Amino acid sequence: MDKKLVYFLCTGNSCRSQIADGFLKALGSDRYEVKSAGLEAHGLNPRAVQVMQEAGVDITSHTSDVIDQDTLNRADYIITLCGHADEHCPAISNPNAVKWHWGFDDPAKATGTEEEIMTSFRTVRDSIKTRIEQFLAEGK
Repeated sequence: MDKKLVYFLCTGNSCRSQIADGFLKALGSDRYEVKSAGLEAHGLNPRAVQVMQEAGVDITSHTSDVIDQDTLNRADYIITLCGHADEHCPAISNPNAVKWHWGFDDPAKATGTEEEIMTSFRTVRDSIKTRIEQFLAEGK
């Protein structure tokens, strides 16, 4: 069976798309090929790495990548995780691709104490994990 390709997109490919990528690989790599990218490459956010390690998922080997048109054109599911990426996603030439927008706050923009910022990262991480689990349960 060919695995369906899921392509997670956000602005910088540093937090939300990396978290979604990590969870879907950890929970559904038997069913899906998973990639993520951004409109720009901002580098892997160390706090995203830390909260994913807390959840038992290692994303330290991930890279922050810019959207690849070839990958975009062969993706079965294109999922944007922020409004900016949703509005500025390049044209998709694959008529069979399913495009969804799952909006999550950007934890990298959180302010306050280190603990408050980490709480924002954990909240977004947990919300993304819940959405990934729904996606897998729906068996798309």
